[in-house]
Amino acid sequence: MTVFLVGAGPGDPGLVTVRGARLLGRADVVVYDRLVHADLLGLARPGAELVDVGKRPGDSVSQEAINALLVARGRGGGCVVRLKGGDPFVFGRGGEEALALRSAGVPFEVVPGVSAAVAVPGAAGIPLTHRGLASGFSVVTGHGAGGEPDAANWADLARPGHTLVVLMGAGTRATLADRLLGAGRDPATPVAVIAWGTYPAQVVERTTLGDLASSTLGPPVTIVVGEVAALELEWWSRRPLAGQRVVVTRAADQAGELLQELAELGAEVVALPVIALAPPSDGGRALRAVSASLASADWVVLTSANGAARLLEAVPDARAFGRARIAAIGPGTAATLAAAHLLADLVPPEYVAESLLATFPSPPPGGGRVLLVRAEVARDLLPEGLRRLGWEVEVVPAYRTVRPGADPAALASARGADWVTLTASSTVTGFAALIGGASAFSGRVAAIGPVTAEAARRAGFRVDAEASPHTIPGLVEALVRAVAQHQSGRP
Repeated sequence: MTVFLVGAGPGDPGLVTVRGARLLGRADVVVYDRLVHADLLGLARPGAELVDVGKRPGDSVSQEAINALLVARGRGGGCVVRLKGGDPFVFGRGGEEALALRSAGVPFEVVPGVSAAVAVPGAAGIPLTHRGLASGFSVVTGHGAGGEPDAANWADLARPGHTLVVLMGAGTRATLADRLLGAGRDPATPVAVIAWGTYPAQVVERTTLGDLASSTLGPPVTIVVGEVAALELEWWSRRPLAGQRVVVTRAADQAGELLQELAELGAEVVALPVIALAPPSDGGRALRAVSASLASADWVVLTSANGAARLLEAVPDARAFGRARIAAIGPGTAATLAAAHLLADLVPPEYVAESLLATFPSPPPGGGRVLLVRAEVARDLLPEGLRRLGWEVEVVPAYRTVRPGADPAALASARGADWVTLTASSTVTGFAALIGGASAFSGRVAAIGPVTAEAARRAGFRVDAEASPHTIPGLVEALVRAVAQHQSGRP
């Protein structure tokens, strides 16, 4: 029975602490603020109750109500995580919540977070201290108890050689400037106004203290006042995919690697699963039956990591493969097998059915048997090609793809995206159906391979990036190259 006051960091979900992420993974209840990134809520264990107490203009949950909620949930037992932006004890009112819990006799722990006061300037390339420019810094709120900048000694804060960081100051920037100017700070003092710091949408506006009142950036805003604000060591906006909104269409349980890689390269990522995996129409009967006769086959051919995973679930022991050799369509499928201590005997140089057929051996004298484990609906190219080589082919459906429901917010964001990543022909069909056809999407396509690219073109999409090799890392590399070419004006 403990309430954990956890700092969520400044915005970027990658800046949450390891301890904070672990607590989210075992929380029974998560009480969270408005600006907490949705990806952090995704770390909560399945079934955890998510309670939104974010403060919004004209629609705020009072601090007293939040305190009472934490006390009630804490007394109810289990693991309660109070997820707060930045650090709980830096203008996060975490101290008030801790006092309320202590007064009620409810155990609590504080898990510090990365404060926006330090992280946001860092992401904007502004060191808060720098030899010869600033030997210290102060942090104040731009929205104190009276709704205005709240500081005890403006003369001290206005001294040269000192950096001032203002949190929550979007609406009071004119008052802030007046007070610093009135305390003697030079109107020419450099100022940086940073909106949506550490988010993909981060914007940095450079101005001076004398012109701060005319800044137009809206909240959430972090303001840096001082000589260091003139330093432009920005790296955030120079990441390869900064400023690009990219849709990921993979099934939710498979999208993690791609989502993470794109986000780390600076993209604003929209998760819009257009397919989900379901058992085959026969409920897996054929897969279970064939798992008992693997050893009698000459080859087991797997055309996806999904098919490999489903087959391994049905096989009680890797020794069931006997002397059968295994072909994997690509390294992702081979990696799934390797995790079960099975090494693929054949991985074609190009990760498509055509390349697999070109490298597949002929059957032995008297013929041979191939078990082709794949999606329930797929191209006939591979089984027909294997039969033309002389093999007896049994097609075993391991799974089927179905269309999940779409989140309306994600769908709206996807329609205005710069790119969509498509990893199979089924994602082409699913994405087109969700957004209302290719004409409803003005962005471009990054396809994992030629088959997917051709399917996208036939559907009316513009394909500007095609992975080689046909893997997730290859897809990311192709997207980065295409964005660089587009930004440089090269065709």
